Amino acid sequence: MQDTGPFGAIRELEHDGETYKMADLGALEEAGLCELDELPVSIRILLESVVRNADGESITEADVENAASWEPDVPDVEVPFTPSRVVLQDLTGVPAVVDLAALRSAADRKGRDPNIVEPEIPADLVIDHSVQVDYYGSQSAFGKNVEIEYERNAERYRAIKWANQAFEDFSVVPPGTGIVHQVNLEYLGQVVHDREEDGEDWLFPDTLVGTDSHTPMIGGIGVVGWGVGGIEAEAALLGQPITMTLPEVVGVELTGEMPEGATATDLVLQVTEKLREVGVVDRFVEFFGSGVSELTVADRATISNMAPEQGSTISMFPVDEATLEYLELTGRDPEHVDLIERYLKEQGLFGEQNPEYTETVEIDLGAVEPSLAGPSEPDQRIPMGDMKTHFRGLIEDETEYGEVDETALSRWLENGGAAPPTEADDLPLGDLNERYEIEMPNGRKTEIGHGSVVVSAITSCTNTSNPSVMLAAGLLARNAVEAGIDVPPHVKTSLAPGSQVVTEYLEESGLLEDLEALGYHVVGYGCTTCIGNAGPLPDPVEEAIDEHDLWASSVLSGNRNFEARIHPKIRANYLGSPPLVVAYGLAGRMDIDLETDPLGHDPNGEPVYLEDIWPDQDEIHEVMTDSVHREMFEEKYDDVHEGDENWKALDAPTGDVYDWDEESTYIREPPFFTDFPLEKPGVQNVEDARCLMTLGDTVTTDHISPAGPFSTNVPAGEWLADQGVDPADFNTYGARRGNHEVMMRGTFANVRIENQMLDGKEGGYTIHHPTGEETTVFEASERYREADTPLVVMAGTEFGTGSSRDWAAKGTDLLGIRATIAESYERIYRDNLIGMGVLPLQFQDGDSWESLGLDGSESFTITGLEDGLDVNAELQVQAERADGSTVEFPVTAQVGTPAGVDYVEHGGILHYVLRQLLTE
Repeated sequence: MQDTGPFGAIRELEHDGETYKMADLGALEEAGLCELDELPVSIRILLESVVRNADGESITEADVENAASWEPDVPDVEVPFTPSRVVLQDLTGVPAVVDLAALRSAADRKGRDPNIVEPEIPADLVIDHSVQVDYYGSQSAFGKNVEIEYERNAERYRAIKWANQAFEDFSVVPPGTGIVHQVNLEYLGQVVHDREEDGEDWLFPDTLVGTDSHTPMIGGIGVVGWGVGGIEAEAALLGQPITMTLPEVVGVELTGEMPEGATATDLVLQVTEKLREVGVVDRFVEFFGSGVSELTVADRATISNMAPEQGSTISMFPVDEATLEYLELTGRDPEHVDLIERYLKEQGLFGEQNPEYTETVEIDLGAVEPSLAGPSEPDQRIPMGDMKTHFRGLIEDETEYGEVDETALSRWLENGGAAPPTEADDLPLGDLNERYEIEMPNGRKTEIGHGSVVVSAITSCTNTSNPSVMLAAGLLARNAVEAGIDVPPHVKTSLAPGSQVVTEYLEESGLLEDLEALGYHVVGYGCTTCIGNAGPLPDPVEEAIDEHDLWASSVLSGNRNFEARIHPKIRANYLGSPPLVVAYGLAGRMDIDLETDPLGHDPNGEPVYLEDIWPDQDEIHEVMTDSVHREMFEEKYDDVHEGDENWKALDAPTGDVYDWDEESTYIREPPFFTDFPLEKPGVQNVEDARCLMTLGDTVTTDHISPAGPFSTNVPAGEWLADQGVDPADFNTYGARRGNHEVMMRGTFANVRIENQMLDGKEGGYTIHHPTGEETTVFEASERYREADTPLVVMAGTEFGTGSSRDWAAKGTDLLGIRATIAESYERIYRDNLIGMGVLPLQFQDGDSWESLGLDGSESFTITGLEDGLDVNAELQVQAERADGSTVEFPVTAQVGTPAGVDYVEHGGILHYVLRQLLTE
């Protein structure tokens, strides 16, 4: 008898002479479980996954009923979501490979076949986060950067090549191809899978999780996917459903048309600002309305890409005719595109729907204006015309210059910032306008000061693959060259396209030559400046910044600008569209009003304004139509897994079990499974813990687990130096993620993190209690470990916002931190803490460590765990001061599912999986 699945939902679909099996959502409506038209599309896709994967044990009919019970006032139920694939990038992918290898080694030590550790669903790893901008401004930059990339990362890449041969359904896209999200959008994403399962052909929606927080970019083509930590992704790879509470869904109605001069990036920044105001953390977002049809698929993907900055789990657009045209343009098989349309129409998932939403927000495309965001948060939108006032105000607020009389400031700004200060104007204002002459290594002289742009980078995801903004940047560059203006010598320029196709259409249009004339040569294909791989600044620039304590700036077409992320010496970082990146590169400074001030002067001394060289939409559209072709995508993705000669020549280990090198400074077996008991450890009350750090609001995963370069005067650098590594070869924290010795020393070590125990001092330092001695976070943790003292960390709101860094949680665990106590958490960091067995505890509304009168010197006891951990358990904390007085306060364990409870009780999600594998 044929298995028809829960509620008889499994049926056959005939298409073009082929027979497929599918989970029919209509059957659930017939069974009275839901009204499909009322369910948001993303919820219907989650529901399909639950139905199709229901086995009566790990996923049951009750789970199907829970998923189908969605309504605007969302019921408090759980959904076991099984994605159809996993996407990894190399900074988070290497730790995943290391963990999988460690699991195999643990199984081997237990006398079991190591191949019991095997991905259950397909995984793609795109190597894109390791290229650094060491060379720029020349046609040889790309080749030189690639050469250095392989020198620095060969050992990591060998580990990835080992995984490629050791695991089935594990594919690698080698370096130099493109950014993971763009490769996902242009090649990996299928929208609908046609896949053989147990000897039968199935159709089902393409869904995924990825180890990069910008995975939701795939929502631009209607695919449900979001970022998770590497820990959770590994568990998904090993067959564990992702258990999640049913999310609220916010509908964003787009109306109107984009005005002339506004770009998709400007729209993105406006959407990000708006949705942060609305509050969409832990919520799904779906876009609908007449404005959707006004946007290209690349524009839609640019918006979806910023889901983490908006705060949402996903930001998704409908699959419509424009989506199908995009799929054909990017080289997908036309027969598969037809199959996509047929399947989605059968499921009622094609085109715009009119479901119910938890909340609806309207955004008028006609109100979009040229904007930037900064200096340190992606949602700090600033209209372009306000940048001059903004930057001067920023300097006054953030430096020792103090307040300036508003009238005097206005007069000073009206005079172009060049009027000599008067006594009433406050003399320090003159210092802010001072410029210092430096001589660059090539002999060219230039001047820099506060607000000088020292990095102008076209980088990151769809912003470097969206033809409308990339061609706009090229046309602006052409017009600037024709006008006779150039980028000042102190500006480090770079172009890191999202995929090789971008270079193709820039070359075909002739615009690459114009970008190169201004110094925007291709430096690599990957996530460069946005991830912290901006590379070194020229020595004279760094020396001037240090000598004069300058607030230098960067402008980039990325999506992240957190403190010290772009470069540790750049204090103000601004996100903007590629053409604005070029514009501010030409101006050489951020404290300028591009609506009224000239970008520069032509050879005759005449001013050249932005409006003089800004291309119009018709011109951009014409060049796009002439220059972007399907054949480009087919050619570039035909051999996407082959790699260049560097990759092919790279020797890699083979076999089922990884051959660990105990002397390696890049890849080491992590300690998580080396002494592995088969019994789960459970949870106990935390007795007499000490506080390692007291932190404020919006401490990001960049603060917790840095990704950029580091020096010899921090614990990670000291350790590498002790191993005989030259400081020039330290590479970055991100590149060293396969080595726990480096990463645990880098946890809470960002140069801009501020431990409130230290009264304004920045960096990875703390006070060791009860001695009261100041030391590094790592050294203090080691002293506490020797004394068998458990640790806690206290923080404010949005703890762990930012990138999906598994080492932010792994490092937290390895430092001996048993629990974190914060006012609120970003989802991925919270889930990763659970995945490492660390308790994320939340203060009650209105409470904070400051309001409770705590300063981190106390001894902490956490009770309520005597009988185990419950979902969202209410626990009690007692903080005892040195004088014997106490403060007691309630906290809630932010462990929202029974699966999460299991993971904490097992000491982590991978510990849970390994015990399941070893006891089968």
